[in-house]
Amino acid sequence: MTDTREEQEIRRQTLEAQLAEDELLGLKPVAHLRTKAAALLSLTLALILAAAIYLLYARGVFEPTQRLVLTAEDSQGVAVGMDMTFSGFPIGRVSKIELAPDGSVRILVDVPEKDAHWLRQSSVFTLVKGIVGGTTIKAYSGMLDDAPLPPDSVRPVLSGDATAELPQIINSAKEVLANVAALTATDSALGGSLAEVRKLAERLQGQGGALGVVLGSDEEARKVTLLVDRANSVLGRMDRMVARADSQVFDANGVMPEVRATVAQLNGLLADTRKSMLKVDAVLADMKVVGSNAREASTDLGVLRAEVESNLLRLESVLNDLQRKWPFAHQPELKLP
Repeated sequence: MTDTREEQEIRRQTLEAQLAEDELLGLKPVAHLRTKAAALLSLTLALILAAAIYLLYARGVFEPTQRLVLTAEDSQGVAVGMDMTFSGFPIGRVSKIELAPDGSVRILVDVPEKDAHWLRQSSVFTLVKGIVGGTTIKAYSGMLDDAPLPPDSVRPVLSGDATAELPQIINSAKEVLANVAALTATDSALGGSLAEVRKLAERLQGQGGALGVVLGSDEEARKVTLLVDRANSVLGRMDRMVARADSQVFDANGVMPEVRATVAQLNGLLADTRKSMLKVDAVLADMKVVGSNAREASTDLGVLRAEVESNLLRLESVLNDLQRKWPFAHQPELKLP
């Protein structure tokens, strides 16, 4: 009959235990085992002590310090081990908090000697309790050339509690909300102003528009609109009149070309008259030179005078024609010599 699986497993475990026991019996004993274990424990303890001493040294436990005593009304928020800062850097640590005989609180602060030169006779110390964050002790030295603060000095600390102003802030906020509610009420001055602005916007969108608002009524706005339309009509008529006058005066068939031709004729007649007058001057000179031939000179003088009169008559005709064509000229006056 074959063995079951459980019997085989028990037999295997028994065999393994017997082999392990045989191996242990075959091992040699370790020499000085107790001494080595004691040495290992001693080394471990020494390492622990060294680490503790290093931590104490790193925290400045063995560093020489001087004592500073701060007096306050209460110690709420102050705890042993909290730092005292100067310009944001910790220069001291609270070592003890005690109650003075007069009921005030004494906060004992240990300041390392290497940082004690930041504290002067005129230094000010504050205890600030913020809304967010914990309580902080701060030192302020405005004049660093003052005398150093001696050890075991007692200085009052100025307390500032931001939470103490919360009731006043809440009351101010309530007043502001009340003023805002009064301003936004329907019967307030702001509501009336908004109503007037709404009416003004409706009038601006009306028939008269901005012109009606400025003049006071839509009727006045319509009058101004009619006046502007009439002015535009008059300007249009004036533009047409100017265009017609321009065409009548300066076109090819206008007055100016005819006047220009008449002036050219007048210049020709004046030239002829000038030549005739030169001839008269020559005849008069001959009359002075030749006095004996008076009849001949008189005959020549009559012919020349008749020629001059003819030229002057032609000139007068041209001037009359020019006066007729030029409507803005004055009445010409021509005197014969």
